[in-house]
Amino acid sequence: MSSEALILEHKTLNLNNLDLIEEFHEDCELKGMTTETIRRYKSSILIFQEFLAQRKVSLINVNKEVLRDFLRYLRQERKVKPKTIENYFSAMSSLYEYLEFEEYIIKNPVLAVRKRYLKQYKNDGSNNSERKLISVEEMKLLINSILDVRDKAIVTILAKTGIRRGELISIDIEDIDWIEQSINLKAKAKRSNRIVFFDDETARILKRWLRLRQMRDVNCKALFIGEHGERLQRNGVYTVVTKHAQRVGLHNPYSDKMEDHFCPHCCRHWFTTHLRRAGMKREFIQELRGDRRRDAIDIYDHIDKEELKEAYLAHIPQLGI
Repeated sequence: MSSEALILEHKTLNLNNLDLIEEFHEDCELKGMTTETIRRYKSSILIFQEFLAQRKVSLINVNKEVLRDFLRYLRQERKVKPKTIENYFSAMSSLYEYLEFEEYIIKNPVLAVRKRYLKQYKNDGSNNSERKLISVEEMKLLINSILDVRDKAIVTILAKTGIRRGELISIDIEDIDWIEQSINLKAKAKRSNRIVFFDDETARILKRWLRLRQMRDVNCKALFIGEHGERLQRNGVYTVVTKHAQRVGLHNPYSDKMEDHFCPHCCRHWFTTHLRRAGMKREFIQELRGDRRRDAIDIYDHIDKEELKEAYLAHIPQLGI
């Protein structure tokens, strides 16, 4: 046995899978990952751990054969959708990156399997060409078909601002500026500009929701709440969007094709595409999306807030809400 292998064996001799997972959890917190991301990672990894426990395999002894068996298990036994499988392997890859960093293992075994068997990873995660894009008329049909005021407000904000699901659920009532018709989003690692605007259509449905929300007498500052008065969570937003999209024929939950699914992120794709088609400047769209500036010169290209708002109101599609 090589000296390198002896060191690894000594380090992992008294560690079991759950110890390693707990160490990884603490490392994620140290890296500053969001609570929701850590929760999703840990959930996926614990299911992987159950799979390994049934086969009496340690995390540090996992190889490509075990990973292929797990891939078959997810597809054939659990009937997991492709996007969810990618999420599993993303979490697992992050775990093994940590184990490699801490020198529990020599090499991350997940990378090669992801590259070979998961299409999105092989394409560098770029799936804009496959993500479902609906027309302005279809978005109009979707939103105006929703009778529930809260749900209508949720889909409207997603479509009219292009914000992410996590950004939406973190909005508090006090974050809304009714004079400027803007929302001050919470700071997120993925977002640069935190101010997003909304138009008169969105304002009307938001005010209707807030009047209804006041009648529920709940002690929660979140803009969107669930059945029991608590802050709405990510899964709740996903259900809101997909159930209404399915009802009007825009979402097929039984299809394996991404282009047959309409999820919350499709609203962001819709927002970006239709602003671009309406002729809005690329840098304005990037600012509204909160994208990170890529070019050094962009740092010095300050966009005037009023000019950005005027451009937004001039180009955002009207949906007859």
